[in-house]
Amino acid sequence: MNRQKEGKLIIFSAPSGAGKTTIVKALLESNRTLEFSISAASRRKRPTETDGKDYYFISSEDFKKKIANGEFLEWEEVYKDHYYGTLKSEVERIWANGQHVIFDVDVVGGLNIKKQYPLQSLAIFVMPPSVEELEKRLRLRSTESEESLKKRVDKARHELTFAPGFDKIIVNDNLPEAIAKAKKLVEEFLNS
Repeated sequence: MNRQKEGKLIIFSAPSGAGKTTIVKALLESNRTLEFSISAASRRKRPTETDGKDYYFISSEDFKKKIANGEFLEWEEVYKDHYYGTLKSEVERIWANGQHVIFDVDVVGGLNIKKQYPLQSLAIFVMPPSVEELEKRLRLRSTESEESLKKRVDKARHELTFAPGFDKIIVNDNLPEAIAKAKKLVEEFLNS
């Protein structure tokens, strides 16, 4: 496959609550050359979700077959038999549309994509101002039990250790400034 002719990849990773999804949405609204990479998931579709829009919902059995066939750029078994990943065909679909791919993925997945496309990708880590601020943001969501909040905060501490592996780090202590910085980094990379 000749990867020089294809588009570029913009990878956003961060601990939960750092603001990466909000930044990615702002980029998608402001830059029409970007298209969001839809992840695959082996969990059941929720009533509010649409297959092919929110996720590509596939069975655990089919997910495992696709892993064995090398069809994923990256994947992870988050819980037993609950897989999430990025299909190579999704990137090819977006490139065939003449667009650049933007990802909102976990830290390990982001680094795995960067390894496969080192020259074509820009990997950006969104950093919370502090772990304490991250915990405060997660508490404000009011979606977590104390136990799940502790798990997320512990996971975030671990994920922060991966930040140096990314091309750029944006500290999100002011959302409008973080979005402006992200837009500038992405535009510079796409025009390079």
